[in-house]
Amino acid sequence: MNFDLKSLTLSAAVTEKCDLLVLLVPEGFAPGQDALSALVAQALHSGDLQTKPGKNLHCYQVPTVAARRVVLAGIGTGKAAAVRQALHPLAGAFTGTVKRAVVCFAGAADAGAVAAAVMAVSQVSYVYTATKPKAEARTLNRVVLGVEDATAVADAFARSVATAVGVELAREWGNRPANHATPTLLAAAAKELAKHPGVQCKVMGPADVAKLGMGAFMAVARGSEEELRFIELRYNGAAKSQPPVVLVGKGITFDTGGISIKPAAEMDEMKFDMCGAASVLGVFRALAELQPAINVVGLIPACENMPDGRAIKPGDVVTSMSGQTIEILNTDAEGRLVLCDALTYAARLKPAAVVDIATLTGACVIALGGVRSGLFSSDEALAAALLAAGEAAQDPCWRLPLDEDYAEGLKSNFADVANVAGRPAGSITAAKFLQRFVGEWPWAHLDIAGTAWKGGSAKGATGRPVALLLQYLVDAAAAPEGQPECAAVPVPAPKPARAPRAKAVSARRT
Repeated sequence: MNFDLKSLTLSAAVTEKCDLLVLLVPEGFAPGQDALSALVAQALHSGDLQTKPGKNLHCYQVPTVAARRVVLAGIGTGKAAAVRQALHPLAGAFTGTVKRAVVCFAGAADAGAVAAAVMAVSQVSYVYTATKPKAEARTLNRVVLGVEDATAVADAFARSVATAVGVELAREWGNRPANHATPTLLAAAAKELAKHPGVQCKVMGPADVAKLGMGAFMAVARGSEEELRFIELRYNGAAKSQPPVVLVGKGITFDTGGISIKPAAEMDEMKFDMCGAASVLGVFRALAELQPAINVVGLIPACENMPDGRAIKPGDVVTSMSGQTIEILNTDAEGRLVLCDALTYAARLKPAAVVDIATLTGACVIALGGVRSGLFSSDEALAAALLAAGEAAQDPCWRLPLDEDYAEGLKSNFADVANVAGRPAGSITAAKFLQRFVGEWPWAHLDIAGTAWKGGSAKGATGRPVALLLQYLVDAAAAPEGQPECAAVPVPAPKPARAPRAKAVSARRT
């Protein structure tokens, strides 16, 4: 799907030939002399339309308006959250015979509102078809975003389109069943990314991982017929001398819980246990679009957690890449085992910062639900930058503590550390476990167990936290010398842009 940005007044929007015109109407709408202004004014006067976000009015073949269908949608103050709230209920409007749509602001639109509009249209029009050959695929192939001044929001538009591309890739791989998203297939998807400029990919198999001494990672993979893969992606946008930001994504492509097997109910949703890995893929797809001046490495330890005669057992002790021994008290706490070896590997890269992303604990779902991802960090500046990026990108997180007292429960009589510490503060003790393997580098852990997917009738991957991570990386690239610790500015000032052509900005597929 292609997005275009265009300077568009309401009088010009009247002549836009399209299948669907969505007019975003703010509070205090000031009508002009055109047909659309008259339509909005009459609808507001009669009470058929309200500017409250989520309120809308559908019209068909409005006289003198070129669009076949017109939807008037209230956006309240016009801020990002209101725009998103206005567009999400319109999912049905973008389906069916709609191939070309125009989404036009009937008032001023700032960078956040523009980004929210792009993301909302991409999200509501997404259709999963990989294993549904009879599904009706997305028909929408072009969306024109109309604003008063395209030049002023061109940078925000380009970033949001790249984010939408990345989010959609993350959703696609998160949604695929485990037999269509094995570690081998995930590695193949990473190799595809290397076809884009600036991206490189290296894939390591069991022999390579054994040579590295990743005993914890190998232990988790032992119970599966599917071979593990350790995926290393690189995006090189800055000088070689600039240390990279390292993203580590948990890639458990299916999690039965192993010998400590999970209950049967909703176990199908454990295909989403690789959403951390999917988010890393999505970020690299977006980086390829934006080409920011920063170096980024993505690490994905990918395997299944299955129960068979070779699987690890409660009470087993394994040796991690760091040399620390781990007593496995619960085989369903496997994500931290694959991550700990990847974090040790990350330290070899002498990173500017390390951020791991994982569907790690049910405790985080209880604490924060599906609204905010959990954030843990050993570095104040890094934590502040990630929090600010989440707010700016409408992909928020919330910081939880890392007091040393929480590590008491991880003590073991038979190893250097146990892999679980009981039910209390489960998301925090999981983070404390990971912290042991980080070393001296600025580190943050994002627990996305509550935000990576939705259950019930809306079951599916969300693509979070691609938007948060990309905002953080782009902010870091814009900071002095590309230092991520300085990236706490929510939305950087737009660069001076060239005067837009008829299509001010054109973007690739989402």
